[in-house]
Amino acid sequence: MVKAVIGDETQLKSIETRLLKSSPGSQVGLVIGKLSSKLDRGFVYDLIPTPLNDAGEPPCSVIDGAGENRTSKRSSSKAKSQPESSALFIDSDWVSEHARQVSRMLPGGMKVIGIYIWVNENLFKSSTLTLCQTIRGVAEGASQIVDCNDRLLLHISYSPLRWLCRSCTLASNISSSNLHPCDYKMGKIFGSIQTFRCTYNFEIRLPIFHEDRMRIERISDVLQDVIVDLTNELGNVKTVLDGKLVTEDDVCVSDDFHEVEFLAPLFQDQYLEACIQKKVAGVLYFMGSVCSLSYLNSKEPVSQALADIKEDIIRSLQSRLEILQDEGVSHIETATHDDPATGSHKTSSNSVSCSGASDSQIPRKWLSLALPRRVFIPWLEGAYISDYLQSSETIEVLQDHCSELMSMELPTDSSEILEPEVEAPVLLASTAKNFWDFVSENRTSNQDRSASKTKKTGDGPNKSSDINPVSAILILVISIVLGIVIYFIKDMQIRR
Repeated sequence: MVKAVIGDETQLKSIETRLLKSSPGSQVGLVIGKLSSKLDRGFVYDLIPTPLNDAGEPPCSVIDGAGENRTSKRSSSKAKSQPESSALFIDSDWVSEHARQVSRMLPGGMKVIGIYIWVNENLFKSSTLTLCQTIRGVAEGASQIVDCNDRLLLHISYSPLRWLCRSCTLASNISSSNLHPCDYKMGKIFGSIQTFRCTYNFEIRLPIFHEDRMRIERISDVLQDVIVDLTNELGNVKTVLDGKLVTEDDVCVSDDFHEVEFLAPLFQDQYLEACIQKKVAGVLYFMGSVCSLSYLNSKEPVSQALADIKEDIIRSLQSRLEILQDEGVSHIETATHDDPATGSHKTSSNSVSCSGASDSQIPRKWLSLALPRRVFIPWLEGAYISDYLQSSETIEVLQDHCSELMSMELPTDSSEILEPEVEAPVLLASTAKNFWDFVSENRTSNQDRSASKTKKTGDGPNKSSDINPVSAILILVISIVLGIVIYFIKDMQIRR
């Protein structure tokens, strides 16, 4: 349970000034920060107001006893004389959607950890159940791995002016009893934050088995399996931090910036045995680079930063898949990118290709799908947030995203926006055909030859001449072993 919370004084004081100046009747938004179960402490970096919904209405409003929606600015006299029958209305679904989209833009070590509310003291006390339900919706919308089962409810009261913080324990039956008070204070946070950067290059071949074809309805279903596979791979990597192998969780670092490299085990093929025992219909080839930034508080162990980077890599790939799903994956390239010189298939950075299947759900020809690339935008005191660009988009589209979702402006100098995934080394082509591609092509040619023979002879039904490649290999091995045995027997007879 979170017992103490520290908010960044510089950023939160500027937000307080903005609220006092604009003086809205009510306001709701997201709390960006980090919760640590090991330290029983929370860190608040920023508060982001939830924008107007699609109908142009605010997500939070005060409804008086007559049923009127009070959305205009408050005056000092009305602040103290709101009727006791007033109620707080919050569009929980819209706040949850805001949390879902903002969570995509956050780097490692920074998450949506709750909500804040700007209302007077009496209205806050009468709306705790509504606020708790909103917090649960935000936790579900953000769908992030948070280090504890608590979320924060930060109340900024303007009558009187003060900050109060409560932790809300998530449960199936949530109520006002889930709220617990916690100590809150402001201080300098960003000055002690350390930055960790990692560029993870990956290349995965995931076999698609015949028995799985019926459950695969979309290419995104297969890509989900690849992301799960990559998650397992990251769980077995060795870590190099600033050129040194990390072997202990309690390693202390003092510099502000650190380079992280993950080394995957060599010759690790968890699908080899499965491919021998099952019939393979095709292969999903996933390759590219993911650049990750993670931020660590000085009181946290380095192992937490490494866990945050691994989570950020997976969350980044998941976010790109969600973006494609939101847009209907309308730009999938079904054309094959062939190199006539080498016969190889070329794909772009962070791309997925699928080949070898024999039904309409997964086309037999190569399917190339380019994922959005990640860019980093300056945020607060040297820290960055991220966003994603489609292959046809330019940096200009980031302005709308940042203004609406993060309530911030892009830097005037576009060179301050980092595009590391454009510069990172990426494997763009395979120099030779994959074994399963070769098997798939052989099966296709064999079936075609069998069909043509049947048409010529007209004798009965078509008989498949498909030869199991594993059986062929076993026959070859057995032949070699028998040859060696016979050779030694004859050699022994000659010596006698």
